[in-house]
Amino acid sequence: MDKRQIAFGSAQMETLKMIGSDKLFTNLAMLLSDQCSYTCKVAVFQGRDSAVFRDRKEFSGSVLKQLSDVYRFLATYNKTKARFNGLLREDTLDYPQEAIREALLNSIIHRDYLFSGSTIINVFDDRIEFVSLGGLVRGLSMEAITMGVSQSRNPNLASVFYRLQLVESYGTGIRKIMHLYKEYLRKPEFKAAEGAFSCVLPNSNEEGTYTQKHEYHEDSVGESLNAEKASILYHAKARGSISRKEVEDLVGLKTTKAFRLLKELCAEGQLTQQTCGKFTRYIPLVE
Repeated sequence: MDKRQIAFGSAQMETLKMIGSDKLFTNLAMLLSDQCSYTCKVAVFQGRDSAVFRDRKEFSGSVLKQLSDVYRFLATYNKTKARFNGLLREDTLDYPQEAIREALLNSIIHRDYLFSGSTIINVFDDRIEFVSLGGLVRGLSMEAITMGVSQSRNPNLASVFYRLQLVESYGTGIRKIMHLYKEYLRKPEFKAAEGAFSCVLPNSNEEGTYTQKHEYHEDSVGESLNAEKASILYHAKARGSISRKEVEDLVGLKTTKAFRLLKELCAEGQLTQQTCGKFTRYIPLVE
């Protein structure tokens, strides 16, 4: 309030519903205080899945402090990629800063504080996921939300953020995020489930890689899988048997995919699984 040059005393706290008619602090005051019991957890993963952690951090304190701290933390992972257009250099951030800001604000303002769990933010090489508790307000659909309809779950909290000029108006966050991505192939995704809501921001600098891999996946995923399976069978026959770890090392697959392809080869009758104690090997069937 001081930064915005707004008076902030007992009268203003009553107006903003931080002090109730009984002159006691309200739950809203607790959220805005250093005694706030809710947290925000951020996890940074290597690659595009959640197999390997690179960093993780939990942010606590006032929801205003969490907003500031998480935003600064995410900024360290919002890298700049340089492109050259003739002699001119063009720098592009992985994510529009305003999109991160809006997604973060939405996850704090609109979550359901009847749940004690943390707001979750997952950072991958190709996207950032914001997951907040509560789902949609009863009676609203995703279609209505994308049209700009607003029914805040926490109107008093939203009013404080509006007074602090952190939000411009109600119901514009999702539409603003979509507008920021209008020139990109990959669009943000919004999903609602019972008890949870997620916003996924794609990494715009991964778009070229995404396009190539997407086209490759559409055109030749069958050929790719067949080649990998053929390679597994070749090494299995050459060695007499093969383990999942050997598939990872020899064929260059990650653990999950190696295990899945081995299971598929077993289901197809190409391999049979043999377990001895804690060791499992896959033996090629005699043709």
